Amino acid sequence: MEIKSPAQTGSAVAEASHEDFTEFKQHVHRYLFVFYALLFGTLATVGASYIPWGNHEINIGVALFIAVCKGSLVACYFMHLISERRLIYGILMFTAFFFLGLMFLTLSAYLNFPLDTVTPYGH
Repeated sequence: MEIKSPAQTGSAVAEASHEDFTEFKQHVHRYLFVFYALLFGTLATVGASYIPWGNHEINIGVALFIAVCKGSLVACYFMHLISERRLIYGILMFTAFFFLGLMFLTLSAYLNFPLDTVTPYGH
């Protein structure tokens, strides 16, 4: 076993500390970029709400598109899903598939309402 002098140990610690600081600085820059992107997304959502798209459903679609983009940024960077393995993505796709299936069933049930019945929505 090699015994190092305090000067050698101090220089190794300084090098490791410098490498940790540069890695930390890169993470801070990445998180600041994501923060500014989320801030821009929020401003875009507010701005898009004032634009008369001509149809209320289009306004909702634009807002949902921006929300999905912002949600994916949060999931990818703050929840660290961008560096996960295939299993996590498989589970995520499985969940998304069943969520969309349930939404489809809900909408199809709403649109196929029985004839000669009164709805609270006036259809």
